[in-house]
Amino acid sequence: MEYIPFGNTGLTVSRVGFGGIPIQRIDAEGTAELFEKLIECGVTYIDTARGYTVSEEYIGYAIEKLGVRDKLVLATKSMAADREAMAKDIETSLRNLRTDYIDLYQIHNPSPAKLDTILAPGGALEALIEAKEAGRIGHIGLTAHSAAVFERALGLDFVESIMFPYNIVETQGKELVERCREAGKAFVAMKPLAGGAIEDGRAAIRYLLTDPGVTVVIPGMYLPSEVEENTSLDSSPLTADEEERIASIRSTLTGNFCRRCGYCAPCTVGINIPSVFLFEGYLERYGLEEWARGRYAGLPVKASECIECGLCEERCPYELPIRAMLKKAAEAFGE
Repeated sequence: MEYIPFGNTGLTVSRVGFGGIPIQRIDAEGTAELFEKLIECGVTYIDTARGYTVSEEYIGYAIEKLGVRDKLVLATKSMAADREAMAKDIETSLRNLRTDYIDLYQIHNPSPAKLDTILAPGGALEALIEAKEAGRIGHIGLTAHSAAVFERALGLDFVESIMFPYNIVETQGKELVERCREAGKAFVAMKPLAGGAIEDGRAAIRYLLTDPGVTVVIPGMYLPSEVEENTSLDSSPLTADEEERIASIRSTLTGNFCRRCGYCAPCTVGINIPSVFLFEGYLERYGLEEWARGRYAGLPVKASECIECGLCEERCPYELPIRAMLKKAAEAFGE
């Protein structure tokens, strides 16, 4: 395992971290067994979120049972926008994770408008700063799916780390990743396998480990065998064979894969097109049906409401057949 400074925070983390979404598929005891393997393989960076149902609780149980809190850098996140809700979420996270401090607490995927609320008087940032001053959290980060939010976060002094989808096929943030490194902020590469669309996990993770802008890669894992495979990789230069496999992956996914760049917006009827495809990916590839359906149910406008105007397809730089893809998603979710 290779280790690297986590931006300018003073923390040091493993280059391969742990993404805490898939453990919703197992249980607390299974998570403890998984964490034994994570520790054995040298993983120190642990990512979860308030929104990942039982993930924080399972991780807290595993950490307490194994007595390994001091070996880990714990990162979680909240979608709360106001001070009171964020303060409540921080306390819930501390309780779930069975710890008296969390190394990194992140603002979870805000829209531009929601970020304005978070930063305004009475917003969630106040609670984060108070918790940091009290020693309840160590550092503040931000996660995003929008390149516009990523770019704005680069200019926010309190943001010490940024998480963003970045992988072989989702490279729309490449310039921002480099700017993140130059700004001294840690960069966390989420969705390294593009939500399960990339089947060659070795090539996907090696691609990211060789990028100097990437601080830590967080593949979602719930099997010890996945931990062994993902942590066996290093940042040595890509071989010709790996370069060829990466080119093949890009070619295979071109034309049918949403990069969540947002250029398709605004939808005529208000469908959040990238979110529809994101949740469909969880439904089909992660095996998290209940969680995916719950997230999809929260969308105010469903895929089935598409009027097939085609404006989204005219804007899409990847020429995706969005109307057909929305129809497929509507069928998968039943609405």
